[in-house]
Amino acid sequence: MKIVGAVDIGGTKIAAGAVSEDGKILSLREVATLPESGFAFAMQRTKALLHELALTAGVTFDGIGVACPGPLDPFTGIIDDVGTLPGWQGGNLVAELGSEFGVRVAVENDADAAALAEAEWGAGRGSRQLIYITVSTGIGGGIILDGQRYRGVKGASPEIGHQIIDASSGPLCYCRAKGCWESLASGSAIASWMQEQDPVPTPRTAPEIAALAESGHSLALRAMDREGYYLGVGLANIITLFAPETVVLGGGVMQSSHLFLPRALEVVQQVCTQVPVKETRITAAVLGSVTGLAGAARAWFCRYGS
Repeated sequence: MKIVGAVDIGGTKIAAGAVSEDGKILSLREVATLPESGFAFAMQRTKALLHELALTAGVTFDGIGVACPGPLDPFTGIIDDVGTLPGWQGGNLVAELGSEFGVRVAVENDADAAALAEAEWGAGRGSRQLIYITVSTGIGGGIILDGQRYRGVKGASPEIGHQIIDASSGPLCYCRAKGCWESLASGSAIASWMQEQDPVPTPRTAPEIAALAESGHSLALRAMDREGYYLGVGLANIITLFAPETVVLGGGVMQSSHLFLPRALEVVQQVCTQVPVKETRITAAVLGSVTGLAGAARAWFCRYGS
């Protein structure tokens, strides 16, 4: 059975694991990303993690898969201007890890990698048309059509989090659009709206707002209702465009989904009148905190496993 060294790079931590071709994570290590220390420093630590994992698990890696925030080139492995990894632009993941371990390296956008993992080993198993959406600090997603990972021109990943929801009065996003989905329904959007309505010296985080809603706090409950509405509008757009079998929802904000998902599903049913929406299954991701590692490994198996 083939074993892959999987790497999940995020703005706060880098996780590495040894993953078998049936999706089992045999060993796992994590370190803080410290993005301000630069790409080269991060690669030194990533290589050390992978060497330690191989030694601990007693395996030799058949390849290395990497899940990393975009924009990036999934074929060359070159990182573009990633907001959470400042100063890493031009860093080459394929060259760095390939030369160190002498194996083929597959790099994938983190949301696309998660889609591959959930489609094969998670909540979307068996679905030929699947859209994975992560609702966290931002909103991202990956698309599986006819069982294949969808890529745009030059391998680009569609940025479904930046579809326009409210162009007239929505907040301005770093994508330069007003009222995109991420600016209205992400964890950051929940926190920003709450701060605008009730300014406090230390702005509340999305999890803190969800906890307030649990206790019956009226403004926090409004924040959750607003989240459900805008999440639902974005989902309705995606379902109308793609009419997928399955939509899988993951990311940290979804840990409080019981507070807003019923409202979102209500909006989907109201708005999706031109496609058979009742045939689309909307479900929570099941791979949890290891989604990124599983996705990194799955990206390698999809590209080189056969």
